[in-house]
Amino acid sequence: MTRVIVVDDQALVREGIGTLLQVAGIDVSAEAEDGQAALDAVAEHHPEVVLMDLRMPRFDGIWALEQLRAQGFTVPVLVLTTFDDDELVLQALRAGARGYLLKDVTVEQLAHAVRTLAGGGTLISPSITDGLLRAIRSAPGADEDRVAPIQALTVREIDVLRLIAEGYGNREIAGILHLAEGTVKNHISMILQKTGARDRTNAVLRALRQGVLG
Repeated sequence: MTRVIVVDDQALVREGIGTLLQVAGIDVSAEAEDGQAALDAVAEHHPEVVLMDLRMPRFDGIWALEQLRAQGFTVPVLVLTTFDDDELVLQALRAGARGYLLKDVTVEQLAHAVRTLAGGGTLISPSITDGLLRAIRSAPGADEDRVAPIQALTVREIDVLRLIAEGYGNREIAGILHLAEGTVKNHISMILQKTGARDRTNAVLRALRQGVLG
């Protein structure tokens, strides 16, 4: 059973999300009311995924994401929030979030997102992808994005990257593209090499920023 931590400043929201996840077969190991409590919970419980709100008093979600990375935690973080602010989405992804969903998703969509991140995938809600693309293209860009143009990707590599952006895991991508899972892994390795990205999410961000995905 996938183990998660739910981070939100509202107790009722935490309890509600926790109950829904339990019904979907996902174990809620702990709850946290702000970023500092989230760090403590991750260190104690070692979850497979963290569900993180962004707007919280004292230590918010962006702060928590930055601290998780700074302290060497590699647990994937799924941002779950009511805010669809394009700049906030971009800020969260740059801080290390592996997924971003709005709270109006269904239980099935949320459970799918959790399992996708637990399996090494990424997921960005389709409802905010267009806005995110505009924000990426209009923003000055973080230092990590100021790199040489990415090497030309093959048509197949672009297909794989598009499916990564849509939240599919390696096995699902293999099924959709009628490839062996090992072949998909090889394509992803080449994508990371050509984009100079540290992970799948960063590869999607860089590809979006340079217009590779549309």
